[in-house]
Amino acid sequence: MEFVTGAGATNVDLLYQGFDRLADVGEELYCKDFSLQLGGGVPATLINLGRLGINAKIATELGNDIFSNFAKEKFQENSVSPVNLYSGDKIPLNITSAIILPKDRTFYTYGKGTIEPDEKACETFYNMAKGAKVCIMQPGGFIDVYSKLKSEGTIMVLDTVRYEELSFEKYGKYLEIADYYTPNRKEAMQITGKATPEDAAYELKKYFDRVVVKVDADGCIGIDGDDYFFVKSVDEFKNVDSTGAGDAFLAGFIYGLFYDKSLKDCIELGNITGGKAVTAAGALSAYVNEKELLKYKERIYG
Repeated sequence: MEFVTGAGATNVDLLYQGFDRLADVGEELYCKDFSLQLGGGVPATLINLGRLGINAKIATELGNDIFSNFAKEKFQENSVSPVNLYSGDKIPLNITSAIILPKDRTFYTYGKGTIEPDEKACETFYNMAKGAKVCIMQPGGFIDVYSKLKSEGTIMVLDTVRYEELSFEKYGKYLEIADYYTPNRKEAMQITGKATPEDAAYELKKYFDRVVVKVDADGCIGIDGDDYFFVKSVDEFKNVDSTGAGDAFLAGFIYGLFYDKSLKDCIELGNITGGKAVTAAGALSAYVNEKELLKYKERIYG
């Protein structure tokens, strides 16, 4: 059975919602709403794909703590099969307290951020990922696995997070392996050194036959061969919390790749899944199933 895979740290979010402001030092405030859920990153994208009916597998680090057990349950509930890369006795996840304000959000996180794999972890990930139709790439220690999967015919999709040193020089090896790269406007402008997302898209065209640049709430730029187009976002989706929007977009985009859709179709699908995700607080609170996704696609984009 064909599947989508990826490796990445598992994030658990404690969401505090309903504050008007942040507390001062020494002050205690009570929030109006609270929830515990998995956070963003590769796990969130794969969970959204599992909800769309696609067989998904993740290589991640899980322990024996309550947060790891919570994550295992959520993976199982959403049809994602985890393979564990961790054998220690600590909490290997990232645990974030997210304070959701009316117009912004702030985060406090425990954890190391990313997985730092050794040779055994790379071997475990490869054995799980071999034969995948699509693999989500993130910068880190798995580049040899990504290269091998690419050589075997897996479609490689690079998803970067904006860092101060985001550049072609630093991430050139990942860009060479990737079939698709899905930056937002800030990431695209930073990695290319261009002043506008349009110029950044054309600069990326030197490296990719098919280019994707997300332009925040406005929509998404696409270049397919010589065809430049812009796919507008879905107006009816009202932004409550943008956490996880990029991960959800990527799920819809990969759904399209999985079923051999055109680049424009993939972006339209991504706009729907990404747009729906922002309508509730948290990375995974609001989503569409496959039937709903296809109905939105027919009604909004045709």
